[in-house]
Amino acid sequence: MKRQSLQDLKGVYRALTAQQAAEREARRERERQRQQQLADQAVFARAVGPVKAIHAAERAVLAPLSPPEPIARQQQRDEQAVLLESLSDDFDVSTLLDTDADLSYAQTGIGPDVVRRLRQGHWSLQGEIDLHGLRIDEARVALTEFVQSAQRRGWRCVRVVHGKGLGSPGKTPVLKQRVLRWLVQKHSVLAFVQAPAPQGGAGALLVLLKGQ
Repeated sequence: MKRQSLQDLKGVYRALTAQQAAEREARRERERQRQQQLADQAVFARAVGPVKAIHAAERAVLAPLSPPEPIARQQQRDEQAVLLESLSDDFDVSTLLDTDADLSYAQTGIGPDVVRRLRQGHWSLQGEIDLHGLRIDEARVALTEFVQSAQRRGWRCVRVVHGKGLGSPGKTPVLKQRVLRWLVQKHSVLAFVQAPAPQGGAGALLVLLKGQ
């Protein structure tokens, strides 16, 4: 029994000795790393030379940059395709237009007094678009984007200049007829009338848009 106890003590002693040796080696390694770090810092300081601390008042404060909003290219292409398809050039407007001395149109439910007041300048003109020189597809997209922009701005009365077609083959007002078809198909267009002579006459329209 006594012999066994001595053997146990020897085992404990050997374990303690090994542990102490490992701790000494770990301390020596940490010291080597500290000395190496000090040496590296000294080399860096010699290479950089004297430095001057920047006071807090002299530091430039830069606002964090926000990442730019992603541009949905495919969505833009899809929306443009919808614009082109939604305004048909074959839409028959002959039954919707009042083709008396002054051309006019009003949505169903819009009384003749609205058309009369529009013709008389009851609403102030807030913006206009000139479609002269544009190809048919360009004019269609430009007109749609203009009407959408006008609604976002809260505009009620705008002028659309389409020209009289005097420069077209056969002096036919091709663009004018397209503009009439496009505007009639737009739910945001309540009414329109041919502009008074000082504002373009047969070459332009005054358009009344829905309010927001």
